[in-house]
Amino acid sequence: MMKPFIFTDPLLLAELNKYSRTKTFEKDAVLIYPGDEITYLPIVLKGSVRVIREDSGLKGQFLYHILAGQTCAMSLTCCQSGKKSMIKAVAEEQSEVMLVSVKETEGWFIYPEWRSFVSESYGLRLKELLEVIDLIAFSNMDNQLFHYLNQRARANNTNVLKITHQQIADELHTHREAISRLLRIMEEKQIVRLGRNSIELLQYYVSNVPDGRET
Repeated sequence: MMKPFIFTDPLLLAELNKYSRTKTFEKDAVLIYPGDEITYLPIVLKGSVRVIREDSGLKGQFLYHILAGQTCAMSLTCCQSGKKSMIKAVAEEQSEVMLVSVKETEGWFIYPEWRSFVSESYGLRLKELLEVIDLIAFSNMDNQLFHYLNQRARANNTNVLKITHQQIADELHTHREAISRLLRIMEEKQIVRLGRNSIELLQYYVSNVPDGRET
């Protein structure tokens, strides 16, 4: 996991203070839509943001979370190439986000801390995206569901998720009936406890994809 968001270089801090603003987003608020022009780079200060890839039919695929001290590598890529947003970013909970003017960051690579921050962001997101690709390409839907639930629990710092089966299905690009069936199986195995629009995780695993070993 990337280190907490701490820049110590006074010159870099001065640039951030001059060319950024801080905004609070309520739970489920959308920060960026697909097709939006990237005018700012979001750095999460508090809370977490969920990143989803949507197709033209508005069907989504969960990619990763941006936690406190992190930024979105997809936004970095788009702003550096001049392309529009390819993702949807949604506040997982009430989140405080620093919005940094994209055009001002182009000259910040003279600061070692900024270079390191950007490099770590790319490295972390590449690892997470490869995990998602592996899950989609090589795993069954039950493994994808485990991964998704554990990632959201981690992002919210709770084992009780307030979420519907339809919301999960939308972000895993599948049918609600399939998700409901898998969740019932997980409940029978005492992995989760299902409530009204809530899922309580009862077991945790060493890795994101369960292998039967509990931590």
